[in-house]
Amino acid sequence: MTTDRLTLSMACCDYDRCHALFDGRARVDGVNLISTPVEPEEAFHRAFQTQEFDISELSLSSFTMLTSRGEAPYVGIPAFVSRLFRHSGIYIRTDRGIDHPSKLSGLTIGLPEYQITASVWIRGILEDEYGVKVEDVHWRQGGLEDPGREERAKMDLPPTIDLKPVPSDRSLSDMLERGEIDALISARAPSCYLRGAPNVDRMFPDFKSTEQDYFRRTKIFPIMHIIGIRRTIFEKHPWVAVNLLKAFMESKTHVMYELNQIGHLFSTLPWSVAEFAQTVQLMGTDFWPYGVPENRMVLEKFLGYHHRQGLSKRLVSVDELFAPSTLHLSRI
Repeated sequence: MTTDRLTLSMACCDYDRCHALFDGRARVDGVNLISTPVEPEEAFHRAFQTQEFDISELSLSSFTMLTSRGEAPYVGIPAFVSRLFRHSGIYIRTDRGIDHPSKLSGLTIGLPEYQITASVWIRGILEDEYGVKVEDVHWRQGGLEDPGREERAKMDLPPTIDLKPVPSDRSLSDMLERGEIDALISARAPSCYLRGAPNVDRMFPDFKSTEQDYFRRTKIFPIMHIIGIRRTIFEKHPWVAVNLLKAFMESKTHVMYELNQIGHLFSTLPWSVAEFAQTVQLMGTDFWPYGVPENRMVLEKFLGYHHRQGLSKRLVSVDELFAPSTLHLSRI
């Protein structure tokens, strides 16, 4: 006797923590999953522009903005497939006297998009940790390497926030190298930094130590991306939400096992097991948690930043981001 399974498509980056979903070791109960590995930016574009996939990796910031407007075509699943400390993403001109992050106040800072999640976290950290208010910076938006990039989503920022596009024929990396902007925040390293351009460096050259100290003090491991299921699918088949979350959790257990195996290395890095042990010592056994209860504090911090920076007109609550059935899983 055969059982009919629901066939769903999924777009997600093939991270190590998601790989078992791609190779079939982790399965979504009741679902035949057709998975397409894509870069996050492509997943976001296809999700928010045309909703091509039933399940998609989503930008937390874009999803929050649409949720605040009641326009989100997806329902969130608290599988946080991308997390990153973002102190590494601040690049400065070393000839401007920026010897402390507080000196960024009053300067001109470039960013690929104002609304992307990495930018929200960095601006929030700059304000919380160093007193650099979002209103006290001249923000200039444009393509990191390619001229002409525009904001992916429409925004209506308060007039106190100075955000303007750079000339359509200029890139931010080139402007930083030429000294036309004082600093740059970006998830990706600009090419001028990578090739060692004069007077360009990270704000935090030893970003690992800075980020470790930040976690010790705040217990925040910033969330970048979540998983979304098309709202029409969820409304018709609400059981898919928890089954999908459980599959992402199962996939994560596979990589955690692999990272801790020293008899044979699953990672190409020679001391990856030692790095894993050091991370557990600092951040705990479940240092990459999924689920709402385990991440409520981090999510509330982000949602506060998002509202404070003018991206959501109202303060979005954590619970309204996610399928209600995923807020509290059953325990044995």
